[in-house]
Amino acid sequence: MALFNLIPRKGRFFEDFAGLAAELRKGAHLLKDMLASAEPDMSKADDIKEVEHACDKITHDIVVQLNKTFVTPLDREDIHALASSLDDVMDAIDAVAAVIRLYKIQSVRSGARRLADIVCDAVDLIEKAFRALERREGVLEIAARISQLEHEADRVHQDAIVGLFDQERDPIAVIKWKEIYDFLEAGTDRCEDVANLLEGVVLKNG
Repeated sequence: MALFNLIPRKGRFFEDFAGLAAELRKGAHLLKDMLASAEPDMSKADDIKEVEHACDKITHDIVVQLNKTFVTPLDREDIHALASSLDDVMDAIDAVAAVIRLYKIQSVRSGARRLADIVCDAVDLIEKAFRALERREGVLEIAARISQLEHEADRVHQDAIVGLFDQERDPIAVIKWKEIYDFLEAGTDRCEDVANLLEGVVLKNG
């Protein structure tokens, strides 16, 4: 019985999720700042990488905690999926920053700036949702708003690609920018993945 009592029974998953979402928000705002000016601030790529490492550590800690916890507040597969999906958003943000620096982009296109803003808005909502997850208050509404932002990002992405092919005559620049746009749009897709998981968790747990 003494051994059984030493086994963690609930863990601190909600606190860790909130911490992970806060780091993710930090990374999203760094990306927004990176693309806010006419010329990208390449120094933000290193800052984003540091946040990405911090997110990896928290994700790892959640998985380790999951393996040690006897009774969890949510289904184990849901906890693992939520942690992984948050980490996937951060990986997408890091990928955007890395490719912008890799390609030595000299000026920021308006479509990229708008997509970064949408990623930032979606991540702000993700953090808000995870702070409310334990109480289940307003999470479904927040998830629906994130999905709306993803649909908006699809339109912005399409318009940006059309403009790129209409305006850019350098084929290498077209290739570079299409990849950047695709990475940014993928970031909004990963945010919607988080929203869908949150919706499922809330509906499952009432």
